[in-house]
Amino acid sequence: MTHGDRAYCDRKKDRLASYCGRFAVKEAVMKVLGTGWTRGVRWVDIEVVRAPGAAPRCVLHGASAAIARTKGIATIHVTITHDAGLAAAVAVAET
Repeated sequence: MTHGDRAYCDRKKDRLASYCGRFAVKEAVMKVLGTGWTRGVRWVDIEVVRAPGAAPRCVLHGASAAIARTKGIATIHVTITHDAGLAAAVAVAET
């Protein structure tokens, strides 16, 4: 988790659900990149940012950003849901 991920989740009433949602996004992005948790991709290289009232955005750092550039990925759109003890995320790459 990045510092930004932790700061966001820790402000939430149900912080555990927020953490689970963030981890789900990171896993979905790793699948979009085609790497899983390999080739130097780290949990802190995939960050979920969200401005108040806006949709979540994915920001890549380090090896994740380099892999995305190599594959011609310009943007990764993400959506997160968590309810009733379950968390899920979808990531879609755009060239």
